[in-house]
Amino acid sequence: MPGSLITRRRFTQGLAAAGGMLLATRRPPAVDFPMRQYHNQPTDSPLHKRLVQMWDAVKAETSGRVQVEIFPENNHFKDGDPDPLNLLIGGQLEFLTSAGNGLAAIVPAANVQATPFAFRTQAQVYKAMDGDIGDYLREELNAKGIYLVPRGCFENGFHQITCATKPIRTAADLQGLKIRAPGNANYLEFWKTLGALPVGMNINQMYEALKNGVVEAQEDPLDVAELFHLYEVQKYMSMTNHSWSGYNLIANLKIWQGLPADVRQSIERNTVKFARMQRADTASFNAELRPRLTQRGMIFNDADVASFRAKLAPFYGQWKKSIGDRAWTLLEAHVGKLA
Repeated sequence: MPGSLITRRRFTQGLAAAGGMLLATRRPPAVDFPMRQYHNQPTDSPLHKRLVQMWDAVKAETSGRVQVEIFPENNHFKDGDPDPLNLLIGGQLEFLTSAGNGLAAIVPAANVQATPFAFRTQAQVYKAMDGDIGDYLREELNAKGIYLVPRGCFENGFHQITCATKPIRTAADLQGLKIRAPGNANYLEFWKTLGALPVGMNINQMYEALKNGVVEAQEDPLDVAELFHLYEVQKYMSMTNHSWSGYNLIANLKIWQGLPADVRQSIERNTVKFARMQRADTASFNAELRPRLTQRGMIFNDADVASFRAKLAPFYGQWKKSIGDRAWTLLEAHVGKLA
């Protein structure tokens, strides 16, 4: 992968100070609230661009009292994930965007977002995440010291399968396939149910693992193939839309509660505005990527997803137990009966 490498130690030293509080780097006198935002996408991603604009807007609205420094690109940390979620919980990081399967480590219900073959359209997703499912997850995360910013679910997209060795046309093609997936135990079980051999790893390790043949496939939205240069190490793109994921904007709850009301209102208002813009950006970007990735040499096919769903009845029972009855009931109210 191209790009500069950043060590975990350098990242942590850049965040932590004596007593576990954050360092203020070149803090102008007018800045009352210097804070940090972390995300794991490249700087040319729609997420990074809109987060920069969002925090600039908050800075302007608060007359410079709020200044947020953004740390991007987890994929460029050469010695592993700096574990931003635990930094946020511990108060060493104020803001973070995290996928539901990352939050599921502390709130299993957050895995509801990634339920395989549940959501069918972005509109369906946004109605749920901006509505009752988002409200429910906010309650659950509050109990863990985390504030989920309302309507602050940025878009990642529907997941597809890329592979170096063959197209995935039916579930039978997954038998024995070594596929990289996020390291969430319940989500890995989904792939095992379909006969694959999933390997859980962080996104920062994915490119090298694909390049070196540690795994032969991976599953992520189209934009990941472009932004992370996967077309260099993957030949086939099989369209499955098997799962959806987004980037949830979260904050340390105590730090959030300590901010003045006008600052919280500015952050929430701009989160809604720029999340909408980022969603539109990502949808437009993904719509352009099939021809672009084809030009880069990738071969596309539309998979027979019915062959996938036919195997999932036992899995859904386990998934429901994991995310809980409340999350499952809310989900099915949006997408219909799954099992």
